Amino acid sequence: MKAPLTALVLQGGGALGAYQGGAYEALALRAQALDWVAGISIGAVNAALIAGNPPGRRVERLRAFWERVSLALPLRPQAEWVAPVRGWWDNAMALWGAAVGVPGFFAPRPPLAWWPQPPASWYDTAPLRDTLLELVDFELLNQGPMRFSVGAVDVQSGNFTYFDNRRERIGPEHVMASGALPPGFGAVPIGEHFYWDGGLVSNTPLTYVMDQLPAGSRQPVTVFQIDLFRARGRVPETLADAAEREKDIRYSSRTRLVSDEVRARHQLHQRLRRLAALLPKAQRGSAEVQALLAGTLDAPITLVHVIHRRKDSETQTKDYEFSHLSMAEHWQAGGADMGAALQLLGRQGAPGPGEFRVLDPHPDAPMPRRAPAVNPKDKPS
Repeated sequence: MKAPLTALVLQGGGALGAYQGGAYEALALRAQALDWVAGISIGAVNAALIAGNPPGRRVERLRAFWERVSLALPLRPQAEWVAPVRGWWDNAMALWGAAVGVPGFFAPRPPLAWWPQPPASWYDTAPLRDTLLELVDFELLNQGPMRFSVGAVDVQSGNFTYFDNRRERIGPEHVMASGALPPGFGAVPIGEHFYWDGGLVSNTPLTYVMDQLPAGSRQPVTVFQIDLFRARGRVPETLADAAEREKDIRYSSRTRLVSDEVRARHQLHQRLRRLAALLPKAQRGSAEVQALLAGTLDAPITLVHVIHRRKDSETQTKDYEFSHLSMAEHWQAGGADMGAALQLLGRQGAPGPGEFRVLDPHPDAPMPRRAPAVNPKDKPS
């Protein structure tokens, strides 16, 4: 059996993207060769840092990026110092970044630049372009063996599109377009069109990767999907909780639904092939039956799902809270979760022909609603 085609799928999520850096570091330590990396928004930036560097420098460049965009303070606090007020601390750091910008990423536009003109936005992302040109070798990204794909939305048509180095030459503008989330970041012009963040339509490029797999191939496929938003959660109790929960639902992009649909498609294809095998040989070889079976020979696919789970201190600002403390925590959590996923993958046997399986080291358990607070007046005497 051929060595599996290995793809890395990176969801968008702003400051949470440091989690993907730690996850990739754990994957690289396993010496796992990557054939394809696809991303949306900050996932597109991480994807460019991976595809645009040789294997020995990828983790170094990812760390360089996340160190650069971490908000630097004269004194770097430790988690235990700020634990009693951690939620307030994180919110304050998010507001600080929103007010002054994030080095190497974005800076506030001067008030005069708010005058109506395209592309309208609060921030200037020219620093991100400079950072990408410094840390990403775009010649390698375009000419190297790794496939690279990032998603964006055409502002004028509303259509979702993917920029793919197998079809066009990729530059920093394609990566920036995938992460141009309005109204913070302005639309990025490419050719005659303007593009916004792909997360407006779909924050996870899993469907694109699945649709682009070669038809009729028996080569096993392993997809590592690193999500920054968790779909499952509790019923909110405060307005702040509601804002965070809404963001989680919006940007988790129905990951479970997509994987369920792919599994159902695989199962349907296998049923069609088993049904065709029951036909007499002459009918089985007819043009009509062969046309019906076209595209039903699926490769065995293993989807390894690695999901960022929120910390107790996180709030609705988690995706734009760029403190060094949070960056380090996200990186460490990503490494730990990918390590657990790789252990689970190692315990599994090879997938069967045409099988589609999902591996999750921390499968979602039912999330019961919290018991309502008891009014002292309602207590029995």
